[in-house]
Amino acid sequence: MDYAANLAMTLPELVLAVGAIALMLVAAWGGPASTKAVSWAAVAVLAGALVALTGPASGGGDAFYGLYRADAFAGFAKVLIYIASAVAILLAPTFFKRTAGADLRPEYPVLILLSACGMGMMVSAGDLLTLYVGLELQSLAAYVLASFMRQDTRSAEAGLKYFVLGALASGILLYGISLVYGFTGSTLFDEIAGAFAATPLTGDTRSLGLLFGLVFVFAGLAFKISAVPFHMWTPDVYEGAPTPVTAFFASAPKVAAIALAVRVAVEAMGPAEVQWRQIVIFASLASILLGAVAAIGQQNIKRLLAYSSINNVGFALIGLAAGTPEGVASVMTYMTIYLAMTLGSFLVVLQMRDADGQPLETIASLAGLSRTRPGLAAALAIFMFSLAGIPPLFGFYAKFAVFYAAVQAGLFPLAVIGVVFSVIGAYYYLRLVKTMYFDEPTGTFDEGDKLEGGLIAVAAVFVSPLGYLAIPALSAWTLAAAASLF
Repeated sequence: MDYAANLAMTLPELVLAVGAIALMLVAAWGGPASTKAVSWAAVAVLAGALVALTGPASGGGDAFYGLYRADAFAGFAKVLIYIASAVAILLAPTFFKRTAGADLRPEYPVLILLSACGMGMMVSAGDLLTLYVGLELQSLAAYVLASFMRQDTRSAEAGLKYFVLGALASGILLYGISLVYGFTGSTLFDEIAGAFAATPLTGDTRSLGLLFGLVFVFAGLAFKISAVPFHMWTPDVYEGAPTPVTAFFASAPKVAAIALAVRVAVEAMGPAEVQWRQIVIFASLASILLGAVAAIGQQNIKRLLAYSSINNVGFALIGLAAGTPEGVASVMTYMTIYLAMTLGSFLVVLQMRDADGQPLETIASLAGLSRTRPGLAAALAIFMFSLAGIPPLFGFYAKFAVFYAAVQAGLFPLAVIGVVFSVIGAYYYLRLVKTMYFDEPTGTFDEGDKLEGGLIAVAAVFVSPLGYLAIPALSAWTLAAAASLF
């Protein structure tokens, strides 16, 4: 394959990389005055990357001798990543403008673009080194974003915690990669799969080395998706980071990390399905249970949503545990609906401001919201009921999809336990609804931004029963994406 064809398959990442570098130069020359122009230009760059997906970038096959994969699965994940990244850029100006001591600089959208470029490499990785480079590009940008409000000690603390624990996770992942390479002689996914298929895990030195490599690789990936027991950074970072950054962390990187874990499990370590399935099932059930129980005592809504994201990752992993094309399709369906629910919830959090325009983050501040801002209360209720998986909202279909895939794969006990644990998680979602509709108002919220209000309406409509109209198209797209991995 010639060089031009390889570049055509990596066109979305090229658009993002060139766009980020160009906008970085504009930011350096224009200074803070260029922030608005750079932000809108960054959204345009993301739109350009979406357009670039319509060519060989979403179905061209392998590029650069198998290091990069342009297939339907990567294309699907990138659509979700770019949409979430664009929303994170659009949310920032109003938040920073109305928050005391906050200053939005043009570096913010540039960092989002660089992070999106890294996430694109992650979901298209066909080699462990491509995986690692993409993951580190995404992570380095995320560390800076977490501490973007330099005058805020919480933001600085969030960035430091994320950096230290992220470095630990990267070390674990890199050690796992070195073990896999040492015992297979390759970092390419196809050759790793061949080595696993040719080496029965019987307990000899080679098979034990491969098994330990598998465990360490999945441990490193578990940190990136904030699955238990590598979830410890999530509540503190979500609470301390600026709210638009928290919305970004809860959406785009989560989709990228889940998609990366799916690709590694199916393509690189498919022959060792029995071994990695045990890890995935444990992480799934532990994440569902801890995410449900730990959220009950939270008083800060951003921390509650952090535990909610841990809980939802657990449900997504049920689909991965199935290890079938239908299971992978259910994971992508779940992440699509999760993206709308989570972004919608954080958009409502951005609207939580007192009469002076200062942000409110406590659950108690939602008291009586149904009487002061009925539209906002209705939207948040839709998101909470949907996250809880209560029919007829679209979030119910997300959970149904992963449970059905697990049952079809013969994992009936896993599906039953997941259903039982989901009942626990419903408690804290319903507590928010009770606070909004039955408690006495403690104050009035400031009128929100029209752009935020429009995005909330779009997300609420998508996760409402009207979202079921999208099932035929969504099912066909996710099944086609999953089939490209098998």
